[in-house]
Amino acid sequence: LEMTFRPIDFFGIELFRLKDQPWGLFGWQGIIPCIDGQHLFRSHYDEAFECAGAIQSIGPEEVQRSDGSRRAAMIDEILEEVGMEYMPHIWKDLPQDVKDEVVVVADLTSSNFLTAFMADMVSHIEDVIDIKEMTVSACVRERRLMVKVFKECGDKEFNFIRHSGFYFGFLFGCIQMTIWFFYTGSWILPIAGFLVGWCTNWLALKVIFRPLYPTKFLCWTVQGIFLKRQKEVSEAFARVACVEVLHVKAVWEAIFTGPLHKNFFAMLRAHAIVFTEELVGAGGLKPFAVAALGADKYAEMKESIAHKIGEKLPSIIDQSYQYMTDALDMEYTINDRMTKISAEEFEGVLHPAFQEDEIILI
Repeated sequence: LEMTFRPIDFFGIELFRLKDQPWGLFGWQGIIPCIDGQHLFRSHYDEAFECAGAIQSIGPEEVQRSDGSRRAAMIDEILEEVGMEYMPHIWKDLPQDVKDEVVVVADLTSSNFLTAFMADMVSHIEDVIDIKEMTVSACVRERRLMVKVFKECGDKEFNFIRHSGFYFGFLFGCIQMTIWFFYTGSWILPIAGFLVGWCTNWLALKVIFRPLYPTKFLCWTVQGIFLKRQKEVSEAFARVACVEVLHVKAVWEAIFTGPLHKNFFAMLRAHAIVFTEELVGAGGLKPFAVAALGADKYAEMKESIAHKIGEKLPSIIDQSYQYMTDALDMEYTINDRMTKISAEEFEGVLHPAFQEDEIILI
């Protein structure tokens, strides 16, 4: 049974090996670590990772408030850089109280900008992050996580398989003994050993996953051992997923660097351009700025501000981690979804670990 999980990486001399198979000439890799994680998680975990509703519970105003002091410092730094880059002489000669007034106006404008941007991002969250893709990638990248998910969720089932060898082996052994009493052919022991080992593990797997729903059998109500633990397994799965993968820091990193990051920065750029227009327009400075810089240079300045905001925003977003962790409560969301899915869907949480190489496992 330990060979189901270990070793994480192929151990031995890999002279020959079929793709996605645990065995090779000569060596072995755990059955679960060698499973195609992309196929496995994409096929069976749709419901669990449907978290858009939870993300939409984020309050944009709360996010911008939590980033307040560092956001003001960021805007101050950007204005200084842009001022020195595009109109160094004018910016240098501006009295300090005028500069301070510009910074105050910028801070007020930036709070509206960040609130509007966060509201837009939250309402289009599926355009900037794919929670399922993020989780699949983490498990494929670190096979240790995939092993941990299955071990945590199926701990009692794996213990049952370990102990069932004794119970079922004893029953099948009694049958073998009875046959041996009447017939002592030399071929009985190896054939019986093979059949007992096969039937013991096959029966253990069936008891774990069948029947799917509570079924009356004589005076008992029976159901697959794993299916009866749906609430308990849901809690374990949600805990592992959120501690190892779906914490707020990882979510933001996936937004900043994941496959949909271009959508995020395009959205941020659009709001940053509007912010620049409002900032310059708030003081009635736009005509003077356009006259001093020219239309093309003024447009370039707006793009520069948008680019700098995109560069610096990731460095201040950690101020909102605690609020977002509390607001998202991702563990509750995943747990709640898994508790409510059907028995057929829930079976797919653990059964794929056996289905992929059930013959090898038996």
